[in-house]
Amino acid sequence: MEIPVTYDRPLRVAIIGAGPAGTYAADILSKTELDVQIDLIERLPAPFGLVRYGVAPDHPRIKQIIVALANVLGRGDIRLLANVNVGTDLTLEDLRAHYDAVVFATGSFYDADLNIPGIDLEGSFGAADFVSWYDGHPDVPRTWPLNAREVAVFGVGNVALDVARVLSKHPKDLLPTEIPANVYEGLKASPVTDVHVFGRRGPAQVKFSPLELRELGQVPDVDVIVYPEDYEFDEGSMAAVDSSQQTKQVVKTLTDWTLREPTGASRRIHLHFLQAPHEVLGEDGAVSGVRVERMRLTGDGSVEGTGEFLDYPVQAVYRAVGYWGTPIDGVPFNHAKGVIANVAGRVVDQDGTPVPAFYTTGWIKRGPVGLIGNTKSDAAETVANIVDDAPALYANSQAGAEQLSPDNILTLLKSRGVDVVQWKDWEVLDAHERALGEPQGRERIKVVPREDMVNISLRRS
Repeated sequence: MEIPVTYDRPLRVAIIGAGPAGTYAADILSKTELDVQIDLIERLPAPFGLVRYGVAPDHPRIKQIIVALANVLGRGDIRLLANVNVGTDLTLEDLRAHYDAVVFATGSFYDADLNIPGIDLEGSFGAADFVSWYDGHPDVPRTWPLNAREVAVFGVGNVALDVARVLSKHPKDLLPTEIPANVYEGLKASPVTDVHVFGRRGPAQVKFSPLELRELGQVPDVDVIVYPEDYEFDEGSMAAVDSSQQTKQVVKTLTDWTLREPTGASRRIHLHFLQAPHEVLGEDGAVSGVRVERMRLTGDGSVEGTGEFLDYPVQAVYRAVGYWGTPIDGVPFNHAKGVIANVAGRVVDQDGTPVPAFYTTGWIKRGPVGLIGNTKSDAAETVANIVDDAPALYANSQAGAEQLSPDNILTLLKSRGVDVVQWKDWEVLDAHERALGEPQGRERIKVVPREDMVNISLRRS
């Protein structure tokens, strides 16, 4: 794509969020014909977003995506400004005054609601909160109530599998990972024996990835149990199997498990299909069970209720029914979809009119669908629109000449007492975490408290 006009200064762009979506957008934008200066602004003291704080610690293969992201951020042409929160440390007015364009890549990190009776009982949790706890997120409490012997997980995506696996896996098998010490101690004290995973549709409609599912069956001393009576297919299911190699692999794995006898392991994961959450049962204000409705396939892969209900005794419930985006004050938000209102990455108001200089990418743009790698094509669409809009961005910029200096935003943040963590500072924390893990043969041990992360990064005693 050719830029028809040569401008006398770089286009200043702020990308909000240093996870995969923001980093991919920065990388793609830096390689266009535009002359750009890019600041990647991150509210946490560490980059990498979902990969650092949303991927289970026993998935080191997926966490290797960090290597690719680090290669981008370590080049020196994209500036990381971490530990900076948009909304408090910087306002939208600040962003407009210092940048020609702003790209929101803030992701979706809250749990979607599940509106059934009893979902607010004590012992009922969102999976996203649990993931943040076991991944050592600095903004969540460091304790977690793990006192249930039997647990229900609602949802049939990879997050549901992660929750079920981490709950049922023996903590000693997590020790080689980067799991924080407090998480290990919490899981070690857990009395869990059985985790029940419920999906409202059939085996051909689950959202597990084949690799994640196969790994579930390889956890030491944990039996995975699939029930033949839950194993049903219709024409729509068979069409899904025939049209998708991934679905075919998932169905084959599940079929093999229906034929496998339990080994007598001390812990079990039960996969239930065609059972829709109906109610969380309680006793004295706490979870005591779940009631599900048995469903039947209708021919096209969708389901309907049968009116038959089943009760399972459990003492804890985790809903893993999707993530939800968080509104940013002053940025148009689609509350029905949990995303920033946009068309192809251009932020739009309630009338569908583009908001000048505002863009979005990643899950906060399209919703929490697709794998991490899917964010590349998503970012490319948004970046293409920034390039197309470049003449207007220059012409209508609200940034003043002095404010456009890259040093000016750092001066502003310093005046507000913000401890900005840049890439060279993150490298100090990264080396520290790796040094903590080395004596134990682990890649790293995460530093969890935000204050400690910042102090180590900025070389404070």
